[in-house]
Amino acid sequence: MALNYVWIFFFVIGLIIALVKLIVFQDYEIFRKLVEGIFDASKSSVMDIALPLTGVMVFFMGLMNIGEKAGAIQFLARILNPFMKRLFPEVPEKHPAMGQMVMNFSANMLGLDNAATPFGLKAMESLQTLNPNKETASNAQIMFLVLHTSGLTLIPLSIIAYRASAGSTNPTSVFVPLMIATVVATIASIIITALYQRLKFDWVMIAWLGSIIGGILLFAYFIYHLPSQKDVPQGGLFTKETFSNVLGNLILFLVISTFIIGGWVRKVNVFDAFIEGAKQGWEVIIKIIPYLVGIIVGIRVFRDSGALDAIIQGISWVFLHIGINSEFVPSLPVAIMRPFSGGGGRGLMLDVFKNYGVDSFLGQLASIFQGSADSTFYIIALYFGSVGIKKVRYAIWAGMLADLLGVISAICIAYLFFK
Repeated sequence: MALNYVWIFFFVIGLIIALVKLIVFQDYEIFRKLVEGIFDASKSSVMDIALPLTGVMVFFMGLMNIGEKAGAIQFLARILNPFMKRLFPEVPEKHPAMGQMVMNFSANMLGLDNAATPFGLKAMESLQTLNPNKETASNAQIMFLVLHTSGLTLIPLSIIAYRASAGSTNPTSVFVPLMIATVVATIASIIITALYQRLKFDWVMIAWLGSIIGGILLFAYFIYHLPSQKDVPQGGLFTKETFSNVLGNLILFLVISTFIIGGWVRKVNVFDAFIEGAKQGWEVIIKIIPYLVGIIVGIRVFRDSGALDAIIQGISWVFLHIGINSEFVPSLPVAIMRPFSGGGGRGLMLDVFKNYGVDSFLGQLASIFQGSADSTFYIIALYFGSVGIKKVRYAIWAGMLADLLGVISAICIAYLFFK
């Protein structure tokens, strides 16, 4: 599948829905709304996404260059090589892309989205050097992208912050359910993509997957048994809220410091290496802006026309009429919006908080939906656009199928924990 067809789909469906609204429902404002949305999305994709990303991109691309010259990235690649080479058989052993992907996954797991993006774009660039067909996504690039969109998160800092600001009496209540939901989505991503790519599930891969799942569940068990701040009025490091907030940022700062100090110890000209890598960061930003503008405008047309609302209402109607427990339906728009727009999903989550209560069953479920997946279409435009990929093959449907399994697991987990 090419991004070209996805983009055309957004506009064609948007046009059809808008014409129906104009002719049948006499909505004379629909095309004004669409045009204003196009201008607004064009502006916000640059001013609110690309430009704020620039400083972070420049810094972390510079840091990554120091890590490569000091050997830190290669060290990470060697440690995880037995597992990574089975997921990415096209990538040579000890290739820098292995370590860069590990850095991206690690930043995502710690809830450090700003740091994860530069690491991920650098990894995609390295994978592109191995790609024989530069306009078509390779198997390794698709596996990396689908894993990234699964949204594996150990420390959901942003979700906890939104819940606290909405007045939750226990903002960390979704910590463990959200972690389990993201693990399910990630494992589903691996299995779906591996089956399509006909990868071998030998005992080494199974052992690594089992160890990762076991480690995550042990971490979840540890967090689950920490006291909440409301139970410890005097505070302290080992409360759920404080520990979660401190751990991710502490690890990131240690990584930054270790790269710089390690480069100095290995006699790398640290500042020159930083400047060299930082210049690459600016070049990446220039490359991705057209892709971001295109896909975000297309999504905005799809949303403003009412096409996305129609899908949400249709799915809700089906669940309400097939006779199963439909208590979760009011929070379902968050799950449907999330692959299209992180900001849109966040807005719907806050709307659920407002209408049903942040600590209600629906509020808890909306939090899990928002935190257990990532914005599939945005990530495809960002990552593939950064290296000029135009034919994404099965990346979209594999990512969406993993998202669907993540949604189903999130609903089941929410019923298990909160009902």
